[in-house]
Amino acid sequence: MKHKDSDGKPIHPPGRGSKLITRLLFLAALCGVSFYLGGLVLCPEKNNLVAQNVARTVDREVDSTDDRDVAPLQVQSVSFSECSIDYQDYTPCTDPRRWRKYGYHRLTLMERHCPPIFERKECLVPPPNGYKSPIRWPKSKSECWYRNVPYDWINKQKSNQHWLRKEGEKFVFPGGGTMFPNGVGAYVDLMQDLIPQMKDGTVRTAIDTGCGVASWGGDLLDRGILTVSLAPRDNHEAQVQFALERGIPAILGIISTQRLPFPSNSFDMAHCSRCLIPWTEFGGIYLMEIHRILRPGGFWVLSGPPVNYENRWRGWNTTMEEQKADYEKLQELLTSMCFKLFDKKDDIAVWQKAPDDNCYKKLADPDAYPPKCDDSTEPDSAWYTPLRACVVVLPAPDIKKISLKSFPKWPARLHVAPERVADVPGGSNGAFKHDDSKWNIRMKYYKKLLPALGTDKIRNVMDMNTMYGGFAAAVISDPLWVMNVVSSYGANTLSVVYDRGLIGTYHDWCEAFSTYPRTYDLLHLDGLFTAESQRCEMKYVLLEMDRILRPGGYAIVRESSYFVDAISTVAKAMRWGCRKEDTEHSTDNKEKILICQKKLWYSKQSSR
Repeated sequence: MKHKDSDGKPIHPPGRGSKLITRLLFLAALCGVSFYLGGLVLCPEKNNLVAQNVARTVDREVDSTDDRDVAPLQVQSVSFSECSIDYQDYTPCTDPRRWRKYGYHRLTLMERHCPPIFERKECLVPPPNGYKSPIRWPKSKSECWYRNVPYDWINKQKSNQHWLRKEGEKFVFPGGGTMFPNGVGAYVDLMQDLIPQMKDGTVRTAIDTGCGVASWGGDLLDRGILTVSLAPRDNHEAQVQFALERGIPAILGIISTQRLPFPSNSFDMAHCSRCLIPWTEFGGIYLMEIHRILRPGGFWVLSGPPVNYENRWRGWNTTMEEQKADYEKLQELLTSMCFKLFDKKDDIAVWQKAPDDNCYKKLADPDAYPPKCDDSTEPDSAWYTPLRACVVVLPAPDIKKISLKSFPKWPARLHVAPERVADVPGGSNGAFKHDDSKWNIRMKYYKKLLPALGTDKIRNVMDMNTMYGGFAAAVISDPLWVMNVVSSYGANTLSVVYDRGLIGTYHDWCEAFSTYPRTYDLLHLDGLFTAESQRCEMKYVLLEMDRILRPGGYAIVRESSYFVDAISTVAKAMRWGCRKEDTEHSTDNKEKILICQKKLWYSKQSSR
């Protein structure tokens, strides 16, 4: 674990000057024989970065108290070719081209399977022919350009359920769904009648598993509830891409054999509307994952089979007896995991997770199923962590401090330091308040550098390496939402992000993010390369940023002066325009800000 200063940035250890020359010669010898070096720099090859690890090593090895200046990292000009037009919807870690390598059992082929480094694409992903600048929020919630997401299968298969329909050059989203073909508004109205906590600010964060085109999450935005819409890349064709094109938070994912990339006890609410997840199969292991990520006192909502089987069974290609048995099995399993039926009406059933530890005492029985997870299972470990058939149970004091009823109601909870901040190394109420204040100052300055920030030109935003979600909190009144990303290799601050009523995910930037191309309007990073350059190669991180950034979108790169010129050189090769600015502390030469914009270009190839 790296030690960090008050701004959450790594503090490099004192140098060892006596070993410096030896290390430099060793690095040069490695490049000479063309071995791959992890980190920022590549050994010489055509159109690639020149080996400049020497300068970076000096930066690491010189004592932090040394008065000598370290020369900025320099790179030679670099160029990137265009990917084939066949890669316009390329998702490297969920690529259907590679599915045949993985099994169909529990749909593991749809989980993250990133390509090895020798299979990585070093090209620029093109937009579809006819791509246009996305329709702006809030109009985008109801319509998007067909050419931006040119998929016909989902339109033909789901038009009768009013997911979407094609009208001329646009897709229109009527707000329907499999379980709410007459509109999501009435569906959520009924849900709010069953769960009054959705109306008063108690419920703030939600997850929608099997989200379709995210109409449920889109409707909740108007009701003050922020939803992570989750769906795999499957035969429904680009559900997540439709959601993000509409300006609704979404991420690629599936409950299969690995935990979802979220901390434990974080969501206030979880939802499944005929999401086709076999909740009672495999010993109920998928429900155990819902239990893990749902905070004490949180709600799980299910509509579709087997709920309301008495009236619906004829349309489910089954029998009433089979559906009744499925419902009873589901109820028994939920009860065994300390869920209680909260309310039920028509097609919607609501269960509430136990708000305290009283129910969990029964899991101490060695014959109980599901069993309580043992102490070797870290509740928040969620990056390529296998699912286990056990229930995550925290000690009684921890359950109390993170239960839904213990939090201030939204929006008051945004600026109240959660108790879990004390679990972060160096975390405290004071550190949280300092971070909040710091980002309020920074955001005022950012908006001067980038006037589009805070307007309808920017809707989908990602903070690529957040601490406590301070960036997102500072723009909470703007017409945008922020995906807060916390490094899977860093301090676990994502639980704090959720506790204050924001959303985010774990991620390792040495790999591709779980989203489609052209899905974000603004990417922000703060010292990411300083923190991760020893592990992640800068070229691939920047190419991934280019993949997920929309044409015309922006990047705010706040980074050590050591890296900014090299970043700017690679960004130019990606057809970005960048300018270098001082920070809000203009006398600070150790850190600079790059304001970049991605240009719109079209592939030279024609569609096949």
